[in-house]
This record gives sequence, C-alpha cells and structure tokens, in this order.
Amino acid sequence: MKGTTQATAVRPRTDRWLTLNGWFVFAFLYLPIFVVVVFSFSGAQNVGIWGGFSMRWYERMLGNDQLLNALRNSLWVALWSTIVSTIFGTAAALALDRYRKWVSRGAFDAILYLPVIIPDVTMAVMLLLWFTQVGVPLGRVSILIAHIAFNISFVAIVVRARLAHMDPAMEEAGADLYASRWQVFRRVTLPLIMPGVLGGGLLALTLSLDDVVITSFVQGPGATTLPVYVFGLIRRAVTPEINAVSTLMVTASMILVLTSLAIQNRGQKE
Repeated sequence: MKGTTQATAVRPRTDRWLTLNGWFVFAFLYLPIFVVVVFSFSGAQNVGIWGGFSMRWYERMLGNDQLLNALRNSLWVALWSTIVSTIFGTAAALALDRYRKWVSRGAFDAILYLPVIIPDVTMAVMLLLWFTQVGVPLGRVSILIAHIAFNISFVAIVVRARLAHMDPAMEEAGADLYASRWQVFRRVTLPLIMPGVLGGGLLALTLSLDDVVITSFVQGPGATTLPVYVFGLIRRAVTPEINAVSTLMVTASMILVLTSLAIQNRGQKE
C-alpha cells in the first residue's frame, strides 16, 4: 500500500514535467515560424522591426517576375513528379508485398530505401554525375527526374504500410466471384489502398515543393524552383519579402502534410 501511494504521488509530477517538456519542444520548433509569419505583415523595411500592419511585401512578391517564374517551375515539377512517383511507388509497393518469393526481392527492397537513408548531398552528386554521363541537359526535366527518383521511395513506404493492414481475403473473395486480376485490382485492391496512395502522393508533393539541396545541384539556367530562389535571396540579404514567401511556403506545406496525415488516419480507421 505504501509503495502504491508513493508511486501515485510521483506520477502527477512526472506528467507535469513531461507536459512542460512537450510545450517547450513545440515552442522551440514553431516559435521561429510564428515570428516569420508575424513580421511578413510588417510595413517596416527592416526585418526585425515592426512597422505596423501592411500587405506591401505580399504585393511586392506578386509583382516579382523572377519569383513567379520560380513558382511556376516548382508547381510544374511537383505536379508531374507526384503523378509519376505515385504510380511507380504504388507499383513497387505491390510488387514487394505480393511477390515474396522473388529472388531479387531483398536487393530491390534495399535499393528502394536508399533515397530515404543516404544524405541529400550524396544523392544530388550522384544524380548530377549521372546526368552528365548520360547527356541529359540540366533544366526542368533533370529536376523532374531527380524528384521522381527520391519520391518513389516515400510513396512506396506509405503504400506498403497500408498494404500491411489489408485483409487478403478481400482479394480472394473477388477472385472467387470470377473477377479477373485487373478487375480485382481496380474494384477491390485499389479502393482499399487508396488512402495510402493519396497520402503517399501528398507526401511526395510536399517533398518536391520543399526540396533545396538536390534541386540546386541538378537545375539549369532559367529552371530555378521557389525554394532554391528563396535560398539565394537569403544568401544575399534578408528582406521582409522573404518573410512573405516563407509564410506562403510554410502554409502550403502544413496544409499538404496535415491532409496527408488525415487521409492516412481515416484509412486506418476504415
């Protein structure tokens, strides 16, 4: 009884410390983002000085032709890389999950996870050397190929997690009803794994829109993406316009990530 009473008394203190530590971690991670968002609406020329509420930096951002061109490049690369990587990533996940007796399954599985494990700089150098040897001109196409290369792995991981929770009896029931393999996949398998496919696609879209390191290595003249453009501005000088651009990028990334998590959680409950 005495030991139980002492443990009961210690637990509230532990919970309070854990709660305080959690709030400290959240503040450490997100307070700088909050400051950037607040000062993006400042009318002052200086980044760290509040000059009253103003939308001038957003108006200036929308009138910047170089920035808008970088945004168009980012959206073009992100859209097509998401579509292609989602298709190939889903196919890779199905192959690894269905064909367990495949002789080269272990090697293919290890290669598939390489883009997730290796540093971005290493992968960027590898892709740059490969483009140089093959003769692929650096530009939007090279950025697209690079984004597809690392996005396939992330899509495959998310889809495989969904496949792990899928009941094989559902597909067997479709086959027993004289459905072909394509019909089983289209009417049974694909609807069941769709939350994972959509979640992986949104994750790929987010990673493509945020990538800086790999893109900066494989880009060409006139093919600068928005994250690389913002990084270049920061290297020259930090202006309130960067706060406005960063705010929009953070908002878009958070919306995509939260949507991806919501879709995956909904799929797990189903």
